[in-house]
Parts: sequence; structure tokens; C-alpha cells
Amino acid sequence: PFQYYNYTIFVAEVASTFNEQLLARTLIEQAASREDKASIINHEIDSIRATIVRQTMFAEFEKKVHAMAEAGEPLTVESMKSTYGGLLRDYFGPDFVIDQELELECFRIPHFYRAFYVYKYATGLSAAIALSQRVLEGGPLELDQYLGFLKAGCSKDPLELLKDAGVDMTRPEPVQTALERLGLLVQELDGLI
Repeated sequence: PFQYYNYTIFVAEVASTFNEQLLARTLIEQAASREDKASIINHEIDSIRATIVRQTMFAEFEKKVHAMAEAGEPLTVESMKSTYGGLLRDYFGPDFVIDQELELECFRIPHFYRAFYVYKYATGLSAAIALSQRVLEGGPLELDQYLGFLKAGCSKDPLELLKDAGVDMTRPEPVQTALERLGLLVQELDGLI
């Protein structure tokens, strides 16, 4: 019905990145050369890293900064740089070089001007990877469930729509599936170079 035609940003993110997953897999399978295949896989690895890892780090930064403000702590350049720098070290490890300029990155990210939505990118891509894997490895039922997700618009809560499509975002499995996909891509790239 018309009243359900609209959709949330999260549902749109799942649908668009689902298609990107199908395209990436097709391009990898049909790559004309090892170099082309390696390039496509590298792009896919970087996309997953930037979306799942980095956007999760952004969400954690937002949470920490808002908690500081709610606790009455002043949000200074130094406190925000320190918080962001700590997250960079936590997320990227001790071998990652963090210079002073990189700690300033938190001030130029426009996502932070609209609070608490960047997590939708990470969870949306995780759901899309899990959904695309279900459709590619499944049969007509899995495809029908995904098409039902698309047709549903905003007739239900997004988490319920995804459950109906076979992906339960209240459980760790979709994120684990996405990270396993990332690991497989890294292994495949390693074998090509």
C-alpha cells in the first residue's frame, strides 16, 4: 500500500550494498586477468574495511564524545584528539602510524554533524553481505524472501524486515559472515599477488 512506500536509510543501505555485493562477486568471477581480479578484490576489501571497521570506529567515537559531554567534561581539541587517537590505535593496531594530523580527522568528518547514524553503514553492509550470500547459496525461497524485503518498504521495523528475509541483526552471525567474507577476500588477494 501507498502508506508503506517509503523506507529508512538503513533499509536503503542494505538494498544498495546488496546489489554492490552481487556486482563485486560477478566482476571477480569474470575478471579478464589476475591483475584485474586483484584490483577488484582489493577494492572490495577496502570498501568493507572502510564501511564496517571505520564506520564502527566513528560510531564509538560519537558515543564516547557524547558520554563526555553528558558527564560535564569539556570537549576540547585535545580531549577529542586524544579520544580519536586512542580509537585509531585500538582499531588499527600498534603498527599503524598515527601522526598529529590524523588525530585531527575527527573534526572534518561531516557524519558527526548528524548524531548517531553512521552505525547504519556498518550494520547495513553486514546485513547485505549475509543476505547476498543467502541468495547466492540458496534457492527460490531465499530469493523470494529478499524480494519480500524490498517490497515491504516501511511496513515493519527494519530489523523485522531483515528477519523475514532470513537475517537476524540482533544476533552476531551477520557481522561474523561479513568478517569471514573479508577474510576470504584477503586470502584470495594474497594468492594473487
